[in-house]
Amino acid sequence: MGSKQRTAITPTREEDYPEWYQQVIRLSDLAERSPVRGCMVIKPWGYGLWENIVRAMDDMFKATGVKNAYFPLFIPLSFLEKEAEHVEGFAKECAVVTHHRLEKGPEGGLVPAGKLQEPLVVRPTSETIIGESFSRWINSYRDLPVLINQWANVVRWEMRTRIFLRTSEFLWQEGHTAHATADEAVERTRMMLNVYADFAEQFLAIPVIKGRKTASERFPGAVETECIEAMMQDRKALQVGTSHFLGQNFARASDIRFQNADESEDFAWTTSWGTSTRMIGGLIMTHSDDDGLILPPKIASAQVVLLPILHDPDQAGRVMDYTRALAAELRQLRYHGRNLVVEIDTRDIGGARGWDWIRKGIPLRVEIGPRDIDNEAVFFARRDRGHREKTSMDRNRFVGEIKTILDEIQQTLFNRARDFRRENTVSIDEKEAFTSFFTPKNESKPEIHGGFALSHWCGAEACEADIKNDLNATIRCVPFDGERQSGRCICCGRPSERRVVFAKAY
Repeated sequence: MGSKQRTAITPTREEDYPEWYQQVIRLSDLAERSPVRGCMVIKPWGYGLWENIVRAMDDMFKATGVKNAYFPLFIPLSFLEKEAEHVEGFAKECAVVTHHRLEKGPEGGLVPAGKLQEPLVVRPTSETIIGESFSRWINSYRDLPVLINQWANVVRWEMRTRIFLRTSEFLWQEGHTAHATADEAVERTRMMLNVYADFAEQFLAIPVIKGRKTASERFPGAVETECIEAMMQDRKALQVGTSHFLGQNFARASDIRFQNADESEDFAWTTSWGTSTRMIGGLIMTHSDDDGLILPPKIASAQVVLLPILHDPDQAGRVMDYTRALAAELRQLRYHGRNLVVEIDTRDIGGARGWDWIRKGIPLRVEIGPRDIDNEAVFFARRDRGHREKTSMDRNRFVGEIKTILDEIQQTLFNRARDFRRENTVSIDEKEAFTSFFTPKNESKPEIHGGFALSHWCGAEACEADIKNDLNATIRCVPFDGERQSGRCICCGRPSERRVVFAKAY
């Protein structure tokens, strides 16, 4: 992170992490702010990431029996009111439609007209309206399970927004399932969380901790919420995905009943689970450096850019023929379920061309000039290494080994993020040390500090709230792989049976 070395991003991570994040997004051309407050325009390079996320996750969902459907953007207010805890949890974030047309007002401007008989909430999440469909689709145990997912947009009227991490409108998927027994629903809840964890680690190269949320952090109306948590480079936590066991709460609210084999009637057991474009924010903050974005090859908008050197007009045609032939050969290669995506950049902008692709985070940059053609070679650089480190390789060998090189980059990024998390995760048993861990040394200039603290918690919500109020640190999860271990609550000193993960979070 040295600031003396030339970097493409100013400020660096150490100097101003939030501004560094915004600059990475701007200079990599991922997205920009919309004229609509709190919303974003996702540009092609950023939307390509989302398309690849959708493609890979959709295949993983369908492998578990899930099918896609689509439900309305608008939800009658009365639907949301059916589940008291649910509506209370989302009330402050709801955008509400009250009129259905515009008319010219007395001063000539447009004013809302045609007041709706019942207000419509713009979808913050779809449990209630999907529950209404389930109540009509499900009559018998033979109709179960119902396993549905939708790819959609949602609106949560956020006051403080940050591109990809928290916007008023964002893209996501939400899965909703209904089952005949609690055990089946619990099993599905965990199954989908495991899908999320596998996707995060295998495709995004983000190591995650699986666990359950405390009661105060649960999804509104859920019996249990399970999550995956990741550490960003500023040592804050990011919740990457959640899976909820809803019990029979929403089934009762939406009247999802079915007849058992013994002809008795029961309410279905339901789940919901979701991830969003927040994953892209996590991708940026996990891997990128002071030169810009770094993309794991499996999810990158493109894996390779070819940069033909066209300084000599007499050689330009020869160089372009070689470049196009190499691109065509590379595009025939299959890489983790899809053809390699190869860009060709012929812009005459000098050294800025290479820096542009460094900032965009493309995994491999390949320079091609007359000398390379004479040697039947390529000259390439990997984005997981320093920008000055370049390698010459025989052309045929490069084509034969490119998938291995990309997999090496993918694994390097995962290992780097895993090691960073390990280095910044500590077990803390003393309250003073715990407080110091989460307290900036200089309040006027809070440097990057903290991390994941594995500390004991007695289970009392009052202790959880005190720590949040005093240090702005929360219990990210009760990890599934944590061993039972006697200790004392880091807040009150009462007996505790296990450690939980405390962190500051996005």
